[in-house]
Amino acid sequence: MMKPEELFAKMSPEERLMQLGRATDNPLMEAFDAKRVVHAGLNGRPLSPEEAQQTWQKVMATEPVKGQLQSAYIHIPFCQTKCLYCGFFQNAANQSAEDRYIDLLIQDLESDATQRRLKDGLIQTVFIGGGTPTSLSATNAARLLQAIKKCLPLANDYELTLEGRINDVVPEKMEAWFANGVNRMSLGVQSFHTKIRRQLGRLDDQETILERLRQLKEYNQCALVVDLIYGLPDQTPEKWQEDLELLEAAPIDGMDLYQLNVFENSDLNTAIKNGKVSPAATTREQAAMFAQARAFVDSYNYRRLSAAHWSRSSRERSLYNTMAKRGYPMFPFGCGASGNVGGYMTMLHRSLGAYEHMVEAGQKPFMVLMKQSPLQEVANIIVDQLEHCYFDLKPLVAYDERLAELTWLYDLWRERGLVEHNGIMYKLTLAGEFWHVNLTQTTIELAQYLLTGESSMSHERIAAQNAPGKPAGHPGGVPKGHPGGMPKGHPGGIPKGHPTGVSQGNPGHPTGIAKKSAHAMTEPEGMIKGHMGSMIKEQPPGIHVVRGAKGNEVSG
Repeated sequence: MMKPEELFAKMSPEERLMQLGRATDNPLMEAFDAKRVVHAGLNGRPLSPEEAQQTWQKVMATEPVKGQLQSAYIHIPFCQTKCLYCGFFQNAANQSAEDRYIDLLIQDLESDATQRRLKDGLIQTVFIGGGTPTSLSATNAARLLQAIKKCLPLANDYELTLEGRINDVVPEKMEAWFANGVNRMSLGVQSFHTKIRRQLGRLDDQETILERLRQLKEYNQCALVVDLIYGLPDQTPEKWQEDLELLEAAPIDGMDLYQLNVFENSDLNTAIKNGKVSPAATTREQAAMFAQARAFVDSYNYRRLSAAHWSRSSRERSLYNTMAKRGYPMFPFGCGASGNVGGYMTMLHRSLGAYEHMVEAGQKPFMVLMKQSPLQEVANIIVDQLEHCYFDLKPLVAYDERLAELTWLYDLWRERGLVEHNGIMYKLTLAGEFWHVNLTQTTIELAQYLLTGESSMSHERIAAQNAPGKPAGHPGGVPKGHPGGMPKGHPGGIPKGHPTGVSQGNPGHPTGIAKKSAHAMTEPEGMIKGHMGSMIKEQPPGIHVVRGAKGNEVSG
């Protein structure tokens, strides 16, 4: 088997750039051209429908591992409106359809609740994502929450997150949520600026957002977390700074700060190309906005919980996201839900009709059940470490001594300003933090090569903002006090927007499963990795280029 340096030397310049980046005096903006995947991870082997049902029954009949942390993900596939940047929209809100869906979802929960794998363990965290879970009527929200408490063996320190949007924060619903166990709210604000919000499909103005956050906090029943996105159309650095300052003034316990992705086939990209929406920021411009945000949160000494998430009070634990990134078991429920149990990654049907048919037939409503890669634990370690902005070789070398050769890769990135070494482990620099998804995917792919002799390269179409021929100019100008080293003004010529699946509120789906809900994300919640993407050399979506030890290409 070739050494890592020999492997990369045999690649084309394009492939080397995608894997390693480039040497530059400005790694924050120039190390890579764009983020190449939404979520780093490995693909699995899909099972046939018959095999999937039999395998699930066997998995659910096993005894849970004592002391192992576990979570549940519950999907609500309804939204009042479709946001332009979002790729998770499934169904418009409809009361009769919602009533029927909650019946089915409770049936889905009750079916698994009798199985040993679930009932004999504990669930530390539940995340209700979507879609827009807060769109449920107060009655249906109460029905679902009561079923969760009845069917899931919640630990006594459980975290139960309800995701949604400001428009639904009204007294009747809040009372139903808190009377039935919700203790964490994750709300997609995305921007406090009314024009920026409304042109993307968000409903409420700035005053309404701030007032409803205040009302929600007055209940004093939950950790309150909001999401902001940087790189949106018309979001200048000055407006982004105002968003950050409004965030600081808001009564919240934590925040997610997400990079906007523009998928090539997204509604946002179409609207930008047709001149209906202003250009969004390019990846280079987003790098400056990331540095701006990092300087802001550092000045207030917020506690960092993951690459894009910060806590402002001890009430915010972000337990679900932390567990998801580490690959702990996650039980899936609901149309479009994803999960990870017993060595299998799952995604349930996204079609309401198919979901209803299978639930009524007494089957787990799989769209796909995939056997995880034998190297999933290695991938989990890598994802978890880099999500927390460090890389420690010791647990990987303990897994297999051959992984010590990853040192070559990190020494290269140290020379290029993406990581530093503190004598014990590598720590990501500001530039490395911005590009951490690329670093993670390359690390996983090189680890796979070192252990199997196979070389793969994932590439998803998530950076349409950088394509040529876009309307010129993201509104620019770096605000006063912006960290040094950034170019003055936004380089024009490339629009950017949110993907068909952005990563937001739910930044932590299990490794190998993309994550976040629909209301506003930069990473798709509940999508199996590799399904949305296209591989290098413009392979059709979903194809994964794999090279054997001798460099021969196969697809699968």
